[in-house]
Amino acid sequence: MADDQLIVDGPILFENVMRVMQAGVVRIGGRRLEVDFTHVTEVDSSAVSMLLEWLRTAQAKGCQLRLVNLPENLRSLIKLYDVVDLLPLDDRNPS
Repeated sequence: MADDQLIVDGPILFENVMRVMQAGVVRIGGRRLEVDFTHVTEVDSSAVSMLLEWLRTAQAKGCQLRLVNLPENLRSLIKLYDVVDLLPLDDRNPS
């Protein structure tokens, strides 16, 4: 895994979101970080809160965050909570 990439895998649910969030927070730093969600298997609304926390952390550390390969169900939740414009979603993934 490259220093500027974080690969998230498995579920992101209320039961484990704090662990996943903390794993991401410790990786945020440097100039940029690409977070790849290719291997995420399941999400609930807690994943949206996690993304917002990662964004706040990245902004505080001066790190450019880029979210790629989000599963469609996570994209739907992002739209539902009307935070599409806040999150640095990869343009290659249709909204």
